Amino acid sequence: MTVATQMQQAIAGVQSTAASMKTFALQTEDQQAKQEFQQLAQTLDNVLQKLQQREQYIEQQEPQYKQQ
Repeated sequence: MTVATQMQQAIAGVQSTAASMKTFALQTEDQQAKQEFQQLAQTLDNVLQKLQQREQYIEQQEPQYKQQ
C-alpha cells in the first residue's frame, strides 16, 4: 500500500466520522450533546484540512505518490 493510498484512506475515514458527528448533532434534541457533536465535527474538519494539506505536500515533494 502506498503512502498516497494510506493518506486517502485516512482522509476518507475522517470525512466519514465528521459526517457522522454532524448527523448526530442534527438528530439529537439534547443541547449539550448537540454542542459536543458540533465541536467534534469542527475538530475533525480541522484535522481533515491538515491531512489534505499534507497530502498536497507529499504530492509536490514526491510526484510518484500522486494518484492518477
